[in-house]
Amino acid sequence: MIIFRYILKNHAIPFIFANFILMAVFLLQFLMKFADKLVGKGLSAWVITKLIAYNLAWMVVLVVPMASLISTLMAFGNMSQNNEIAVLKASGVSLYKMLIPPLAASIVVSFLLIQFNNHIYPDANHQARILMQDISRKKPTLSLVPGVFSQDVQNYSILARSIDPVNNTLKDITIFDNSKPNVTTTVTAESGVIYFSDQLKKLIMELHNGEIHESNSSNKNVYRKLLFKDHKIAMNAEQFSFEQSGPGGQKGDRELGAEEMLLIVDSLNTIGERYKKDFTQKLDTYYFEDSSAVVSTTTRKSISRSGLILRAQDRIRANESTLKAAMSRIKFNKQEVNRYWVEIHKKYSLPVACVVFILLGAPLGTMTRKGGFGMAAGISLFFFLIYWAFLIGGEKLADRGLLSPFWGMWSANILLGLLGIWLTVKSAKERVTISFDFLTKIIPSKYRKLLFNNENS
Repeated sequence: MIIFRYILKNHAIPFIFANFILMAVFLLQFLMKFADKLVGKGLSAWVITKLIAYNLAWMVVLVVPMASLISTLMAFGNMSQNNEIAVLKASGVSLYKMLIPPLAASIVVSFLLIQFNNHIYPDANHQARILMQDISRKKPTLSLVPGVFSQDVQNYSILARSIDPVNNTLKDITIFDNSKPNVTTTVTAESGVIYFSDQLKKLIMELHNGEIHESNSSNKNVYRKLLFKDHKIAMNAEQFSFEQSGPGGQKGDRELGAEEMLLIVDSLNTIGERYKKDFTQKLDTYYFEDSSAVVSTTTRKSISRSGLILRAQDRIRANESTLKAAMSRIKFNKQEVNRYWVEIHKKYSLPVACVVFILLGAPLGTMTRKGGFGMAAGISLFFFLIYWAFLIGGEKLADRGLLSPFWGMWSANILLGLLGIWLTVKSAKERVTISFDFLTKIIPSKYRKLLFNNENS
């Protein structure tokens, strides 16, 4: 038990350290990506803090398995570097027994992560999406992108080729106004200013030196063109005032737990069976349809042979369109089922990766005989890329129906798990060392100790 506690202690600190570093990296990436959408909108620190807190959920889901591999490489690498692995083996403690504490701990972590994925992560994703939508409505001028049409304002499409977000001035403006039925209005202006009314109910576009073109789809002979020096457009701006939405609303597949998605899958399967039955009935009806039913006897007498052929062709095309529509419904239903199954399997495959990475990291740590964070991070990055390539590729293939959701989400775990078992057996039977000395020729000496924890550097 003392040995087990010692091995767990060697894992605990690197695991916490790796979680902290990886969370910091993901958090920095998130802030860099969304900083322009948060800064300058007059949001309180509490709202920004809540948005960051909600997004920490998906970071935890990704970071914990990655930290498991890094901490295992560091723990067993340190023990191997200090010859503790050799001493334990000489004392009759095999590598298999050394794996018992980290494997048991990884199973506990996997179980906790599964509970997190099903009960906390979906709600956090849902709240983050709602809060981000509320923030995006706060001030549309800051969400405008130069040279890109914005449709944030209902019934209006706004294009500004140059934007100054400080004083809300726009240049080379084009606006398509679709607020009037059957009337298309296009407004162009050299420059303009956008601001809210006093009660924040209207969004005012104050335009300078432009033209208004108006056409009527019901009367194509009417076309109006107006030139102006100054012109104002008042648009509804209630959707841009920041008000946090209440709980509830429709949830996506990543905002639901596995049990909720299973209920949806059962409903979709029932609907799919109804679609298939309907398609079969239509196919039987159209295939065995009597040619005399295409055109009645009275109609055949009153029209020519070419007319009969045209009538028959129209009927065939109509039947073909009906069958294609039925097939499209079946295909879409299958895609929806696969999409939910992918998310269900993902909620379990990612936590199980913690166990897989223990099996992979322990033998690799003993082989490399290096316990530094740089070495562990470098090796982990290689396997992370393999894992995420399989995971992302499997998800895309499963969504398209080219691969079953099970194999799409579990193939990476199975492949790396088998590799880990093989390496564990090989490392337990004989002493295998992986040398990275060739890298010292291309890495400056002042970085070698940091990366490889090499005492001779």
